[in-house]
Amino acid sequence: MKKRLLLPLALFLLLLLAVGTASAQSPTPAAVTQDQVNAVARELYCPECENIPLDACPSQACADMRAEIRQKLEIGWTKDQIIQYYIQRYGDRVVGAPPARGWTWLLYVLPPVAILACVAILYRVFRSWKRPAPGPVTQSPGVQSPPAAVEGYVARLEAELKKAKK
Repeated sequence: MKKRLLLPLALFLLLLLAVGTASAQSPTPAAVTQDQVNAVARELYCPECENIPLDACPSQACADMRAEIRQKLEIGWTKDQIIQYYIQRYGDRVVGAPPARGWTWLLYVLPPVAILACVAILYRVFRSWKRPAPGPVTQSPGVQSPPAAVEGYVARLEAELKKAKK
């Protein structure tokens, strides 16, 4: 009876040993697609060319960088790890948006402040244009009204012109 139980137990242990050995082996690298490589390369810019994203740059240096990105993705690196690797290697110029540290924080703060200032100025200007015209001005009794003053001026002008013709 002991032999009957010993045989299934031995087979079970051999099966566990085989499964444990197979799972202990390192997994084969996952197949990385071109889309995955481009998703990382799109975030980076060529360190040699001016303002060209890494995924669109035709230079050999960029092709080598894309191949390096593929290798890093295959061994399990994340997108952020790869971007940090290239920032350490080439500096902040390889990322599209520089990090907000040092003086670069002004790049993030000044545009919204300038836009808000322009909006405030335009609001005040438009508001001043909408103010109603001042009402009629009341004059003191000794001052001529503007139409009377104009009539007197026209009469004097006509008299001067008649004198000049003679």
